[in-house]
Amino acid sequence: MSSTDTRIALLRQAMSRRGLSAYIVPSSDPHLSEYLPARWQGRRWLSGFTGSVGTLVVTADFAGLWVDSRYWVQAEAQLAGTGVQLMKIALATTPGHVDWLAANTRAGQRIGVDGQVLGLAAFRALSAAAAASGASLEIGADLLDDIWEGRAGLPDARIYEHVAPQACVSRADKLAQVREAMRKHGADAHFISTLDDIAWLFNLRGADVDYNPVFVGHALVGLDHATLFVAEGKVDETLRAVLAADGVDVAGYAQAAEALGSLELDQTLLIDPARVTCGVFHAMNPDVPRVEAINPSTLLKSRKTEAELANVRQAMEQDGAALCEFFAWFEGVLGKERITELTIDEQITAARARRPAYVCPSFATIAGFNANGAMPHYRATAESHAVIEGDGLLLIDSGGQYLGGTTDITRVVAVGTPSADQKVDFTLVLKGMIALSRASFPRGTPSPMLDAIARAPIWAGGAEYGHGTGHGVGYFLNVHEGPQVISYRAAPGPHTAMEPGMITSNEPGIYRPGRWGVRIENLVANRSWLTSELGAFLCFETLTLCPIDTRCIELSLLRDDERAWLNDYHKTVFERLSPLVEGDALAWLTLRCREV
Repeated sequence: MSSTDTRIALLRQAMSRRGLSAYIVPSSDPHLSEYLPARWQGRRWLSGFTGSVGTLVVTADFAGLWVDSRYWVQAEAQLAGTGVQLMKIALATTPGHVDWLAANTRAGQRIGVDGQVLGLAAFRALSAAAAASGASLEIGADLLDDIWEGRAGLPDARIYEHVAPQACVSRADKLAQVREAMRKHGADAHFISTLDDIAWLFNLRGADVDYNPVFVGHALVGLDHATLFVAEGKVDETLRAVLAADGVDVAGYAQAAEALGSLELDQTLLIDPARVTCGVFHAMNPDVPRVEAINPSTLLKSRKTEAELANVRQAMEQDGAALCEFFAWFEGVLGKERITELTIDEQITAARARRPAYVCPSFATIAGFNANGAMPHYRATAESHAVIEGDGLLLIDSGGQYLGGTTDITRVVAVGTPSADQKVDFTLVLKGMIALSRASFPRGTPSPMLDAIARAPIWAGGAEYGHGTGHGVGYFLNVHEGPQVISYRAAPGPHTAMEPGMITSNEPGIYRPGRWGVRIENLVANRSWLTSELGAFLCFETLTLCPIDTRCIELSLLRDDERAWLNDYHKTVFERLSPLVEGDALAWLTLRCREV
């Protein structure tokens, strides 16, 4: 038996002992994080699938993993021979796991899930589905604790303060902004579980989660005091005193539930139902009045200040300079030394590490050559990776965490001679990226409505891509940040309104399974553009600084205005990066910024 077979068998035994007919293992933790600390990597441990998103459902005679199109190829390879069935989300023939459970459970059966890692919205959907079939949902059992020998405990990295000049707004001022929003909601207390909201609000950072400088904890904010709930030993006495001066107490991580349960009946509690788990929700006294609304900090931290944007521009310059050094090295040794996709990751991370204020990568580097580039979330491993040789396209999606900002950039570069079809795909993607870069729109436009601007040139070429065009980006925080998202598949709710200061990725793509993939990504910031009697309008400022490989362009497909945008962009890239590089890196920058 494989390790997956053995572990699934252990889970089924634990289910039988608890009288459960089905068990759900989401890709989640008590904070609904995208990247999970080791303790909550249960779906990966059970199934062997290493992607960041997926839901595992196990019954007595079935095990299935639901993943979206970004992971179909990867999941198919990693699940082969394990007995776990790949369930493709978004195929008309494949029901979602909630619908599947509703159709495959019957009256009297019990569906189990660890409520501490199940989002409140997901809990409500599952409860309704279970009720429709006469089944019940049990949220009290963490079966992984029963079967996972050597399971990791809580992360124990120390918490540190994010300070000026990179921290541009004081902790006291941020707390005042959140409390003002609480008053508008009529709330006396506000509970926060999402780690980036907590890190932003208290001007603190940590190292509990790969790639994101956050720490595991909860927070309860009152109108005149706040409590931070973290594991023992994570806050030293000096920092504890600094926090106390701003009216912030530090308590044990496990005390958060007790604090929620002891709120007075005359206190109104503000929670974000999309950002707390049902375990947290059920720890609350049901008689305490509640207001459900988006975390105020989610909206506030998305709108970077002018000082923060100035720091981000500096981080982008350092990041761009690092990429110049990397690409100069790459093109200098290509064909002379053995280079693999793993080498790309090593070298690009080393180049960033030489830059001031660099902390760590902002996500796992994606380096995909030819067919591997067709998997949007591909990651090379020691067991499976490609050598960079011959002709084709190399897609590199990477980013860095700097004290003054978070970067995320994708470039596709020529290896040998790209084909005519590859050039067409590259150019269509470039046209889409340019179209969105040049867009202007009324302030408050729901971000999903902008998606068609980038997709129009790609649709006109008879192509489409399965991921969103843009996600919000944090300020020395998570590389994926809400509330804005540029995707026609997202709901255009009020919280997705585009406001000045938001930083969003611009990353259309085309993927040919088994052949190649193209994605070009810059980060852009919302800037005020025009105010008239007809309203206030925004435009995008492109923040990312790195040449786009003109060797991959089919120039006959570019209009004159698109060519002018590209030449202006390369002029800016050269002016801002050339003072920061020298030697081979400067020569490479000069060559790649030539006009077309």
